[in-house]
Amino acid sequence: MLRKTHFKNGNVTFSDTGKGRTVVLLHGFLGAHQIWESTIQSLSKSFRVIAIDLPGHGDTDCFGYVHTTELMAKCVKSVMDSLRLKKYVIIGHSMGGYAGLAFADLYPDNLRGLCLYHSTAYADSEEKKKDRTRSIKVVKANHKIYTTEVIKNLFATKNFKYLKEEIAFAQKIASKTSKQSIIASLEGMKDRPNRDIILGMAHYPIMMVIGELDNVLPYEQLLEQSELIKDKHVLYLEHDGHMGFLESPRVSNVALKKFLRVCFK
Repeated sequence: MLRKTHFKNGNVTFSDTGKGRTVVLLHGFLGAHQIWESTIQSLSKSFRVIAIDLPGHGDTDCFGYVHTTELMAKCVKSVMDSLRLKKYVIIGHSMGGYAGLAFADLYPDNLRGLCLYHSTAYADSEEKKKDRTRSIKVVKANHKIYTTEVIKNLFATKNFKYLKEEIAFAQKIASKTSKQSIIASLEGMKDRPNRDIILGMAHYPIMMVIGELDNVLPYEQLLEQSELIKDKHVLYLEHDGHMGFLESPRVSNVALKKFLRVCFK
């Protein structure tokens, strides 16, 4: 079921599916709640699944010129408060993982678990910040070409020929993101702080999903980060890039269910 709630001077859209203990899905950059289609279908058989359109994505409004990860976290909290839900697991893909870490920073008592799905607790390097600044210039010139290329790069190159439908699906969702929203997200991601301390201090289980063929986040860096986690769960996808839930949905969903049972036991 698709629902809306008020946040700041606009609205947030989210889907609410299934019954049971609550799982929150946060999509990545240029995504929306629909990107989680197969994950929602799988998890909602055992859990209540809330999939939120983050600021400027899907049918959620844009909130100014910079969407910080803290703003995203507050957006998520407003949805969960509107549903009167107190304890849940957050699964965040890429940018959604940054939002999940910001949430863990601001509202640790609400979490039963956190999954960083092709995401990192480290801040952008200086080189990555320069890349985002260059990307903003490209977006200003032609954001449609930019979104098409970015989405393709999220999949492992060797999977292109097998996953034409999945790539087209992700590109269709991305194409609906406005120029202002893309820039606001790039600015917010560029300025996010290091949050690796959370990995070592968290009192709940943390899962990392890592793609060996990820063009965005080097798997070596993510494996290194996973060593910081006290209650560690790792899904290593040796044939996938940055989109494991579309590249290997069955394996991913089985691992997520196993992780959620640990979080809620």
